[in-house]
Amino acid sequence: MASFLQIENISKSYGPKILFENIAFNINEGDKYALIAPNGTGKTSLLRIIAGKDKSDSGGKILFLRHIKIAFLEQEYDYDPDESIFGQILKNSGHTEHADIDAAMTFYDYEQKVKEILTDLGLTDFDKKMKDLSGGEVKRVALTEMLASQADLYIMDEPTNHLDIEAIEYLESFFTRFRCTLLMVTHDRYFLDRVCNVVMEMDRGQIYVYRGDYQNYLEKRQERIENYNAETDKVKNILRRELEWMRSTPQARTGKAKYRIDAFYDLKDRSEQVYDSKSVDMSNLQSRTHLGSKIIDCKDLSFWYGDQCYLSHFTYNFQRYEKVGIVGKNGVGKTTFINLLTGEHQDSSGRQMGILERGESVKIGYYHQSGMQFDEEQTVLETLNDTGLLSRFLFPHDMLNNKISKLSGGEKRRLYLLTILVKQPNLLILDEPTNDLDIVTLDILEEYLQEFKGTLLIVTHDRHFLDRLVDHLLVFCGDGVVKDFLGDYSDYRAYLKDYAKAAKQAQTSAKQIDAPQAPAQKRDKPKRLTFNEQRELEQLEKDLKTLNEEKVLLESKMNGSTIPYDELEKITSRFAEVSSLIDKKETRWLELSMSV
Repeated sequence: MASFLQIENISKSYGPKILFENIAFNINEGDKYALIAPNGTGKTSLLRIIAGKDKSDSGGKILFLRHIKIAFLEQEYDYDPDESIFGQILKNSGHTEHADIDAAMTFYDYEQKVKEILTDLGLTDFDKKMKDLSGGEVKRVALTEMLASQADLYIMDEPTNHLDIEAIEYLESFFTRFRCTLLMVTHDRYFLDRVCNVVMEMDRGQIYVYRGDYQNYLEKRQERIENYNAETDKVKNILRRELEWMRSTPQARTGKAKYRIDAFYDLKDRSEQVYDSKSVDMSNLQSRTHLGSKIIDCKDLSFWYGDQCYLSHFTYNFQRYEKVGIVGKNGVGKTTFINLLTGEHQDSSGRQMGILERGESVKIGYYHQSGMQFDEEQTVLETLNDTGLLSRFLFPHDMLNNKISKLSGGEKRRLYLLTILVKQPNLLILDEPTNDLDIVTLDILEEYLQEFKGTLLIVTHDRHFLDRLVDHLLVFCGDGVVKDFLGDYSDYRAYLKDYAKAAKQAQTSAKQIDAPQAPAQKRDKPKRLTFNEQRELEQLEKDLKTLNEEKVLLESKMNGSTIPYDELEKITSRFAEVSSLIDKKETRWLELSMSV
């Protein structure tokens, strides 16, 4: 395989802090590399140097194969807020329409490619202004620009941040279907395993390469550490003998033995290099507050912004010690729901109905998606005055006087998480906790949450995180509809695939019934519904039509503002009954439709 990229002797420091020094590696054509390192150690800096956005302190060499095209996805996408989605992509890509035929055809092909990817990612209003997009939508625009470039080498910094699961799976599909070369930083372990074939670790300023998946990386890394420490033990044994010699009479240490004295000090330095693999220590951070039987009870809870319904007649009593995953596409109301539960929803333009009650013993710890608003001029120690906890969260003594403004995004997130856990909540709500946290911290956080002595609610797009932690899912389907699914995310995806397969089979069967019949001797006789089943199917279709019409009527009444409270209670109660009947009858209809 051709070497697409060769790195030789590049370095980067910020003030006295050395991120990496004289590192070297190469990437071959077709390989997909995942770069792993703790936050604050220079992953983003390394990608920016390779992409030509920054420079190495030590010079060095960055050599690309001739004529290859490079696309770089940064964590923050630079855009003009007044530009349209399509116009922004064209502006950044440098594509323009020309008069000559060949160029015009190239522009047309590019234009169609951009529209295709935008549509696949759920952005169909190409004229929408960039300033009107959510963070997840901005990320999709950035991804579209990168993918449409059809580059030979993709360099990506946290590509899954702010994406919902559907968009992440689309990105997975893209990179597994098309042959390309890839170097990326990611904290998403499922994405890493399904896309990459090489893990590259940056540790203590050095590069280590492991071919295989994430689990193989963990095993080989542990072997490397054990071998290193075993070698250190051997050096210590030699050092003891040399120390005896150094302490012997001066006559034994003549000028002829100067080389041996120099070697002694080299051995002494090496013997002190024990590899202590640091990780976040979350012991002694468990909840100390008694959790009563009542957590948060929701009865017929609804919420609207104008005509948009984000929660419709939601009834659920959260239980002690349960672990709930909250999933759904971007913009369907997951964060709005969390803000309602915690009482942090302050926007008077929203309209809330129903009952929401919180238990008296509940102590909420809420990790916001947007993160904590730090005073950037404060130091780490001024933000949280507990040197022991800070040390356990990988903030060593020499970092305590660093200003918040000097921390990386991941280090700020880690500090923010600590400010919440140190209060020892018994109801912990995490809204997109995996953004900007490195994989090592996520592994430790998962272990902590598995043992968490309280109720846990997690909004996340990280499928691995959900599979390891939750008992069941609240699935936000849009238009205020929330479904409770018993199982983890992989169970849910398997269910969706089975359901889609069954629906497709039902559709195929229906088409076969309508199609011209082949001669009897050339086909098997189909299974037919009994007389009673056929009558039941016909009645179900009539019932569903009537019930759906009633549901629409009830919704219009509930949206009215002049209905007396007693009448509104009756309407909402009937709405819940109708919705339940529709679900049951649709399920039965599907069963009968498939029985052909």
